[in-house]
Amino acid sequence: MIDEYHIYIDEAGDEGFGKLKDSTPNGQSHWLMLGAIIVSKEHDKHLPRWRDDILKMFPHQRRRDLHFNKLKHDQKVATCSFLSDKKFGACVVCSDKKQILDLPAGKLEKYKEKQHLYNYLVRLLLERISKACFDKSQAMERKAKVFITFSKRGGTDYQAMRDYLFLLRDGKEKLMPTRSVDWRVLNPEDIMVEDHSKRAGLQIADVVTSATFKAFEPNSYGFVEPRYGLCLKKRFIRENNKVFNGGLKIVPNSHDLLTDSQVFLKELE
Repeated sequence: MIDEYHIYIDEAGDEGFGKLKDSTPNGQSHWLMLGAIIVSKEHDKHLPRWRDDILKMFPHQRRRDLHFNKLKHDQKVATCSFLSDKKFGACVVCSDKKQILDLPAGKLEKYKEKQHLYNYLVRLLLERISKACFDKSQAMERKAKVFITFSKRGGTDYQAMRDYLFLLRDGKEKLMPTRSVDWRVLNPEDIMVEDHSKRAGLQIADVVTSATFKAFEPNSYGFVEPRYGLCLKKRFIRENNKVFNGGLKIVPNSHDLLTDSQVFLKELE
């Protein structure tokens, strides 16, 4: 028997390193995050109903698709609370661009190459997701198969991303990684890209990713909002019984985070 898992992936923040928001109000985000929800084939069919039930809580909203950033604060809390006990896993990979800018020139220039950071986050995300799916099925003496759908993002070359994944799968990296994607459960050819509005799974992935983003990205007053992400605490996958480095990965590290973001990490565990 083969267990099927459906993965929906969205992002929050932008990839640019030009002028971050601390140097100009209209600058680029401090963080770029890539997040995913993981649902079994059994629960994948429930995603449209979950999305619709959320939208029914906000009768004055005319949109038929769910956009986290278009919700008010209390609606964001209600949305995350509603999803807190639903049957899905969450994984978010977070890149701190302020720390990346402090890297030696050679490494920094590599990160600044078009789509390099995005592809790297895809890799880190898939490493964790594929392991979680494989381990869960193996524990029940079954095989696993993963199907991935990305939310369509302007300016992203998805064929280049697939080519990068094929390179990883075929072992053509120059440096051996400390961990790798479990290719027993994932084929890059199975990756799909769809509009946010067409898939409820992508809209729920947007909620998870954006909720986590708010716990790290300072607003215009310098504050972060951890409440949304903490509502989803039970949904983050764990590795060795820990969320950190399992369902939540920070790049390059977590040493220089804002105090409130450090508190979020501690409460998340």
